[in-house]
Amino acid sequence: MNKRNEQLQAMSFEQLHARSVEFHGHSCPGLIIGIKAAMYVMDLFHEAFSEDEELVCVAENDACGVDAIQSILGCSVGKGNLLFRMRGKHAYTFYCRKTGQSARLVLRPLVDMTAKEKNDYLCKTAAADLFEIKPAQPLPEKARIFDSYVCDCCGESTGANWIRLAGEKKLCLDCYETYNRFDV
Repeated sequence: MNKRNEQLQAMSFEQLHARSVEFHGHSCPGLIIGIKAAMYVMDLFHEAFSEDEELVCVAENDACGVDAIQSILGCSVGKGNLLFRMRGKHAYTFYCRKTGQSARLVLRPLVDMTAKEKNDYLCKTAAADLFEIKPAQPLPEKARIFDSYVCDCCGESTGANWIRLAGEKKLCLDCYETYNRFDV
């Protein structure tokens, strides 16, 4: 384990909270959910900040908790180790490529509480008590680098995976008109 991982794993909740607030801009219950998820993953996998794609997170929401996961675990869209499977759930699936470990953390339902009560509850409750661990889907493949093509309509460079052929023309998704007889 590298020095950065050791330092992160030794941080208290308060220190991780301060780090996340600095990144996110404010404290809120959603951010605390992400901090607790990150803490739980560090305990389960004995890994912390991902320099490349050692840790992968598939978030089922785009809420505040994702910022905590980015700031603590180093999962990011740009590195290709933060993916979204939008379901509107406080659920995060984590994979450790080094060990093959995986876990889907699903926030247990919170009873009706005011925002302050929810915030206090999330802060004082152990991560293991906040989340149910469920089996993970198969590990997503590593991020790919695609060849780029210039769209024959708008002239903008686009990754090959997002180019569509229309006759002899290569078109980006914005310029391509989808054929769909059933969307009436």
